[in-house]
Amino acid sequence: MRKALTILAFLLLVGGTSFGQQDPMFTKYMFNSLIFNPAYAGSKDHMYIGLLHRTQWYEINGAPHTQSVTLHTPLKNDRVGVGFSIVNDKIGPTNNLGANLAYAYRIPLSQKEGGLKLSIGMQAGIENYRADWSQLTLAEIDPEAFGANENRMLPNFGAGVYLYNKNFYLGASSPHLVEYDLRDTIITSIYARQARHYYLMGGVVIPINGKDLIFKPSFLLKNVGLFKPNSKIEEFRDIGAPSELDIDLSLLFHETLWVGASFRTALAAFDNKSSYDSADLWVSVFLSNGMRIGAAYDYPLSELSNVTSGAFEIMLGYEFKYNERKTATPRYF
Repeated sequence: MRKALTILAFLLLVGGTSFGQQDPMFTKYMFNSLIFNPAYAGSKDHMYIGLLHRTQWYEINGAPHTQSVTLHTPLKNDRVGVGFSIVNDKIGPTNNLGANLAYAYRIPLSQKEGGLKLSIGMQAGIENYRADWSQLTLAEIDPEAFGANENRMLPNFGAGVYLYNKNFYLGASSPHLVEYDLRDTIITSIYARQARHYYLMGGVVIPINGKDLIFKPSFLLKNVGLFKPNSKIEEFRDIGAPSELDIDLSLLFHETLWVGASFRTALAAFDNKSSYDSADLWVSVFLSNGMRIGAAYDYPLSELSNVTSGAFEIMLGYEFKYNERKTATPRYF
């Protein structure tokens, strides 16, 4: 049963005119924003490195496993930020390994310390897409559709904007602007294409008891079908993936312990119905030396709860020059 569900989910991802969210999913997206928006580079005002691992639907064979490494920093010219990211995403017989370099130019909109800034970012990189169809057990499926394995190098670039100050942020981006056919060497009714994704993110910081207790709501909206009705490719005009919304509410205690709860749902505007995906819990601890440790757990709210207990993430980060800048307060995003 579990293997059948895995194959079904995979075919929905790559087959026909049904398209899913192809970019990696993260519950702790607020600590991994460079993956989604190159304009985020340098926004912490010091160097930061983060590592994150996600295992999704961990009882199901072939379910997604994702790792990311991000590093970004401002340069001596305080208006420029640069960053680097690596993402490895494995789903069933497919594997995507991508690396990107990001550049952001930050424009101060206020003269106050910690005042409003507008960051405009771009990134360029390359992704290695591989598919080993021999890992699939096929039943009543044309084997010619999965006869040749794939191994492609796909260069890409992305762009984003990021408006922020010490207590607020709002960003919009598309990290991979170039779209590729993933099976264009095979004549088959099973059609696969790497789709352009769009992201809208935002959050605010609300002190409840000074710095001892801080409330931070945030959101991440993901869309893959925007503008597709006007696509020149007829098979690509009807994207089956709805928009996806993550809403997160978190509390930071004494600038050390950070706990949060989030909710993920699909927004299917075409039939006025939404499908709930998961309810999530996460925790992060800030150490005095700049180290950050965190974990998250997703409980599925869909029928997948019948075959899996959910997903989990672990995160490790480090804020360079944390004490050197005499800033006991960690950045809230």
